[in-house]
Amino acid sequence: MKLNNKVIVVTGGGNGVGRELVLQLLAKGVSVAAVDINIQALAETLRIAGEPQKLSIHVADITDYEAILKLVDEVVAKHGKVDGIINNAGIIQPFIELNELKFDQINRVMNVNYYGTLYMIKAFLPLLLKRPEAHIVNISSMGGFLPVPGQSVYGASKAAVRLLSEALYSELLDTNIHVTVIIPGGVATDIKKNSNVSSSSATQEEKNSKLVLSPTKAASLILKGMETNRYKMIIGKDANLMNVLYKFSPKTAIRIIKKVMGSKKH
Repeated sequence: MKLNNKVIVVTGGGNGVGRELVLQLLAKGVSVAAVDINIQALAETLRIAGEPQKLSIHVADITDYEAILKLVDEVVAKHGKVDGIINNAGIIQPFIELNELKFDQINRVMNVNYYGTLYMIKAFLPLLLKRPEAHIVNISSMGGFLPVPGQSVYGASKAAVRLLSEALYSELLDTNIHVTVIIPGGVATDIKKNSNVSSSSATQEEKNSKLVLSPTKAASLILKGMETNRYKMIIGKDANLMNVLYKFSPKTAIRIIKKVMGSKKH
Protein backbone atom coordinates (compact mmCIF):
# COMPACT_ATOMS: atom_id res chain seq x y z
CA MET A 1 0.00 0.00 0.00
CA LYS A 2 1.25 3.46 -0.83
CA LEU A 3 1.53 5.24 2.50
CA ASN A 4 1.69 8.88 1.48
CA ASN A 5 -1.42 10.83 2.58
CA LYS A 6 -2.85 7.81 4.38
CA VAL A 7 -4.10 7.74 7.99
CA ILE A 8 -2.54 4.96 10.07
CA VAL A 9 -3.25 4.01 13.69
CA VAL A 10 -0.27 2.65 15.66
CA THR A 11 -0.69 0.96 19.04
CA GLY A 12 2.17 1.07 21.52
CA GLY A 13 3.16 4.40 19.99
CA GLY A 14 4.68 5.72 23.21
CA ASN A 15 8.03 3.96 23.03
CA GLY A 16 10.29 1.46 21.31
CA VAL A 17 9.28 0.14 17.91
CA GLY A 18 5.90 1.88 18.16
CA ARG A 19 7.52 5.29 18.53
CA GLU A 20 9.85 4.57 15.61
CA LEU A 21 6.87 3.51 13.49
CA VAL A 22 5.17 6.81 14.27
CA LEU A 23 8.24 8.87 13.39
CA GLN A 24 8.96 6.99 10.18
CA LEU A 25 5.34 7.12 9.04
CA LEU A 26 5.30 10.89 9.56
CA ALA A 27 8.46 11.16 7.46
CA LYS A 28 6.61 9.36 4.66
CA GLY A 29 3.80 11.92 4.64
CA VAL A 30 1.38 9.83 6.69
CA SER A 31 -1.11 11.14 9.22
CA VAL A 32 -0.70 9.08 12.39
CA ALA A 33 -2.87 8.33 15.40
CA ALA A 34 -0.49 7.09 18.11
CA VAL A 35 -2.16 4.98 20.79
CA ASP A 36 -0.73 4.01 24.16
CA ILE A 37 -1.89 3.52 27.74
CA ASN A 38 0.90 5.83 28.99
CA ILE A 39 0.20 9.53 28.45
CA GLN A 40 3.74 10.58 29.41
CA ALA A 41 5.20 8.24 26.80
CA LEU A 42 2.83 9.56 24.15
CA ALA A 43 3.69 13.15 25.06
CA GLU A 44 7.36 12.32 24.58
CA THR A 45 6.65 10.83 21.16
CA LEU A 46 4.77 14.00 20.25
CA ARG A 47 7.67 16.16 21.48
CA ILE A 48 10.29 14.17 19.57
CA ALA A 49 8.17 14.37 16.42
CA GLY A 50 8.04 18.16 16.73
CA GLU A 51 4.31 18.28 17.46
CA PRO A 52 3.23 18.06 13.79
CA GLN A 53 -0.39 18.59 12.77
CA LYS A 54 -0.45 15.13 11.20
CA LEU A 55 0.12 13.42 14.55
CA SER A 56 -2.57 12.86 17.17
CA ILE A 57 -2.07 11.03 20.44
CA HIS A 58 -4.71 8.89 22.13
CA VAL A 59 -4.64 7.30 25.57
CA ALA A 60 -6.49 3.99 25.43
CA ASP A 61 -6.43 0.57 27.05
CA ILE A 62 -6.55 -1.88 24.14
CA THR A 63 -7.85 -4.63 26.44
CA ASP A 64 -11.08 -2.63 26.86
CA TYR A 65 -13.29 -3.05 23.77
CA GLU A 66 -15.57 -0.15 24.68
CA ALA A 67 -12.51 2.08 24.95
CA ILE A 68 -11.39 0.97 21.49
CA LEU A 69 -14.79 1.82 20.03
CA LYS A 70 -14.40 5.31 21.48
CA LEU A 71 -10.90 5.43 20.00
CA VAL A 72 -12.35 4.81 16.54
CA ASP A 73 -14.60 7.85 16.95
CA GLU A 74 -11.70 9.97 18.23
CA VAL A 75 -9.45 9.09 15.30
CA VAL A 76 -12.16 9.71 12.72
CA ALA A 77 -13.05 13.03 14.36
CA LYS A 78 -9.40 14.10 14.15
CA HIS A 79 -8.35 12.69 10.78
CA GLY A 80 -11.62 12.04 8.93
CA LYS A 81 -10.72 8.49 7.89
CA VAL A 82 -8.59 5.46 8.72
CA ASP A 83 -6.59 3.61 6.07
CA GLY A 84 -4.66 1.19 8.22
CA ILE A 85 -3.77 -0.09 11.67
CA ILE A 86 -0.50 -1.44 13.01
CA ASN A 87 -1.08 -3.64 16.05
CA ASN A 88 2.31 -3.20 17.65
CA ALA A 89 1.49 -3.01 21.38
CA GLY A 90 2.58 -6.05 23.34
CA ILE A 91 4.02 -7.24 26.63
CA ILE A 92 5.94 -10.26 27.87
CA GLN A 93 5.40 -12.37 30.97
CA PRO A 94 7.79 -12.76 33.91
CA PHE A 95 10.57 -15.19 32.99
CA ILE A 96 9.14 -18.06 35.00
CA GLU A 97 7.70 -21.44 34.09
CA LEU A 98 3.99 -22.05 33.63
CA ASN A 99 3.65 -23.84 36.96
CA GLU A 100 4.71 -20.65 38.75
CA LEU A 101 2.60 -18.20 36.74
CA LYS A 102 -0.45 -16.73 38.39
CA PHE A 103 -3.68 -16.36 36.46
CA ASP A 104 -3.62 -12.58 36.69
CA GLN A 105 -0.24 -12.65 34.93
CA ILE A 106 -1.55 -15.08 32.33
CA ASN A 107 -4.68 -13.05 31.68
CA ARG A 108 -2.75 -9.79 31.37
CA VAL A 109 -0.48 -11.17 28.65
CA MET A 110 -3.33 -12.75 26.71
CA ASN A 111 -5.51 -9.66 27.05
CA VAL A 112 -2.89 -7.24 25.76
CA ASN A 113 -1.25 -9.37 23.07
CA TYR A 114 -4.17 -11.34 21.69
CA TYR A 115 -7.41 -9.66 22.70
CA GLY A 116 -5.94 -6.19 22.25
CA THR A 117 -5.07 -7.08 18.66
CA LEU A 118 -8.45 -8.72 18.11
CA TYR A 119 -10.36 -5.75 19.55
CA MET A 120 -8.49 -3.30 17.35
CA ILE A 121 -9.26 -5.35 14.25
CA LYS A 122 -12.93 -5.80 15.12
CA ALA A 123 -13.40 -2.12 15.89
CA PHE A 124 -11.61 -0.70 12.84
CA LEU A 125 -12.46 -3.34 10.23
CA PRO A 126 -15.85 -1.82 9.21
CA LEU A 127 -14.09 1.48 8.45
CA LEU A 128 -11.23 -0.18 6.59
CA LEU A 129 -13.63 -2.09 4.35
CA LYS A 130 -14.99 1.24 3.09
CA ARG A 131 -11.59 2.55 1.99
CA PRO A 132 -10.30 2.15 -1.61
CA GLU A 133 -7.24 0.45 -0.14
CA ALA A 134 -6.44 -0.44 3.46
CA HIS A 135 -3.96 -2.44 5.49
CA ILE A 136 -3.79 -4.36 8.77
CA VAL A 137 -0.36 -5.15 10.21
CA ASN A 138 -0.10 -7.47 13.20
CA ILE A 139 3.12 -8.03 15.15
CA SER A 140 3.64 -11.63 16.22
CA SER A 141 7.00 -12.94 17.46
CA MET A 142 9.67 -15.56 17.01
CA GLY A 143 8.26 -16.82 20.31
CA GLY A 144 5.04 -17.56 18.43
CA PHE A 145 6.65 -20.43 16.49
CA LEU A 146 9.61 -21.38 18.70
CA PRO A 147 9.10 -22.26 22.38
CA VAL A 148 11.07 -19.89 24.61
CA PRO A 149 11.72 -21.08 28.19
CA GLY A 150 9.88 -18.96 30.72
CA GLN A 151 7.68 -17.37 28.03
CA SER A 152 5.07 -20.08 27.42
CA VAL A 153 2.00 -17.85 27.67
CA TYR A 154 3.65 -15.00 25.78
CA GLY A 155 4.47 -17.47 23.00
CA ALA A 156 0.92 -18.79 22.99
CA SER A 157 -0.46 -15.26 22.69
CA LYS A 158 1.82 -14.46 19.77
CA ALA A 159 1.07 -17.78 18.07
CA ALA A 160 -2.60 -16.82 18.33
CA VAL A 161 -1.85 -13.45 16.72
CA ARG A 162 -0.03 -15.20 13.88
CA LEU A 163 -2.84 -17.64 13.15
CA LEU A 164 -5.48 -14.92 13.49
CA SER A 165 -3.55 -12.85 10.95
CA GLU A 166 -3.23 -15.74 8.51
CA ALA A 167 -6.95 -16.52 8.77
CA LEU A 168 -7.79 -12.84 8.32
CA TYR A 169 -5.58 -12.69 5.23
CA SER A 170 -7.58 -15.58 3.77
CA GLU A 171 -10.93 -14.02 4.63
CA LEU A 172 -9.99 -10.67 3.10
CA LEU A 173 -8.31 -11.96 -0.07
CA ASP A 174 -11.08 -10.63 -2.33
CA THR A 175 -11.38 -7.27 -0.57
CA ASN A 176 -9.49 -3.98 -0.57
CA ILE A 177 -7.65 -4.85 2.66
CA HIS A 178 -4.10 -6.19 2.78
CA VAL A 179 -2.99 -8.16 5.85
CA THR A 180 0.63 -8.53 6.92
CA VAL A 181 1.93 -10.49 9.89
CA ILE A 182 5.39 -9.57 11.15
CA ILE A 183 7.45 -12.14 13.06
CA PRO A 184 10.41 -10.37 14.69
CA GLY A 185 13.23 -11.88 16.66
CA GLY A 186 14.94 -9.94 19.42
CA VAL A 187 14.55 -6.18 19.39
CA ALA A 188 16.49 -3.89 21.74
CA THR A 189 13.55 -2.19 23.46
CA ASP A 190 12.40 -1.68 27.04
CA ILE A 191 9.68 -4.33 26.77
CA LYS A 192 10.79 -6.03 30.01
CA LYS A 193 10.52 -2.74 31.87
CA ASN A 194 7.26 -1.75 30.19
CA SER A 195 5.80 -5.18 30.93
CA ASN A 196 6.61 -4.76 34.63
CA VAL A 197 8.79 -7.88 34.65
CA SER A 198 12.05 -5.98 35.21
CA SER A 199 13.12 -2.55 36.38
CA SER A 200 15.96 -2.40 33.83
CA SER A 201 16.03 -1.24 30.23
CA ALA A 202 17.71 -3.02 27.32
CA THR A 203 21.39 -3.47 28.12
CA GLN A 204 24.15 -2.02 25.94
CA GLU A 205 25.17 -5.59 25.11
CA GLU A 206 21.65 -6.29 23.80
CA LYS A 207 21.61 -3.06 21.81
CA ASN A 208 25.00 -3.85 20.24
CA SER A 209 24.23 -7.49 19.42
CA LYS A 210 24.39 -8.29 15.70
CA LEU A 211 21.46 -10.67 16.15
CA VAL A 212 19.18 -8.11 17.81
CA LEU A 213 17.34 -5.50 15.77
CA SER A 214 17.29 -1.86 16.76
CA PRO A 215 13.80 -0.32 17.06
CA THR A 216 14.65 1.92 14.09
CA LYS A 217 15.57 -1.02 11.86
CA ALA A 218 12.59 -3.08 13.03
CA ALA A 219 10.19 -0.24 12.23
CA SER A 220 11.78 0.26 8.82
CA LEU A 221 11.33 -3.41 7.95
CA ILE A 222 7.74 -3.44 9.19
CA LEU A 223 6.86 -0.46 6.98
CA LYS A 224 8.63 -2.07 4.03
CA GLY A 225 6.39 -5.09 4.48
CA MET A 226 3.36 -2.83 4.60
CA GLU A 227 4.37 -0.89 1.49
CA THR A 228 5.00 -4.08 -0.50
CA ASN A 229 1.86 -5.85 0.76
CA ARG A 230 3.79 -8.78 2.20
CA TYR A 231 1.73 -11.63 3.61
CA LYS A 232 4.34 -12.62 6.20
CA MET A 233 7.74 -11.22 7.16
CA ILE A 234 10.26 -12.82 9.49
CA ILE A 235 12.64 -10.06 10.54
CA GLY A 236 15.92 -10.29 12.40
CA LYS A 237 18.87 -12.65 11.91
CA ASP A 238 17.96 -14.68 14.98
CA ALA A 239 14.35 -15.20 13.90
CA ASN A 240 15.33 -16.22 10.36
CA LEU A 241 18.03 -18.59 11.59
CA MET A 242 15.77 -20.26 14.15
CA ASN A 243 12.90 -20.48 11.65
CA VAL A 244 15.05 -22.55 9.29
CA LEU A 245 16.42 -24.70 12.10
CA TYR A 246 12.99 -25.24 13.66
CA LYS A 247 11.59 -26.45 10.35
CA PHE A 248 14.54 -28.80 9.84
CA SER A 249 14.87 -30.10 13.41
CA PRO A 250 12.40 -28.79 15.99
CA LYS A 251 13.98 -30.66 18.89
CA THR A 252 17.43 -29.29 18.10
CA ALA A 253 16.05 -25.74 17.86
CA ILE A 254 14.28 -26.13 21.20
CA ARG A 255 17.44 -27.42 22.89
CA ILE A 256 19.48 -24.53 21.51
CA ILE A 257 17.04 -21.82 22.60
CA LYS A 258 16.73 -23.45 26.02
CA LYS A 259 20.51 -23.51 26.42
CA VAL A 260 20.89 -19.91 25.27
CA MET A 261 18.04 -18.57 27.39
CA GLY A 262 19.09 -20.65 30.36
CA SER A 263 22.51 -19.02 30.33
CA LYS A 264 21.04 -15.54 30.76
CA LYS A 265 19.70 -13.86 33.85
CA HIS A 266 16.40 -12.06 33.51
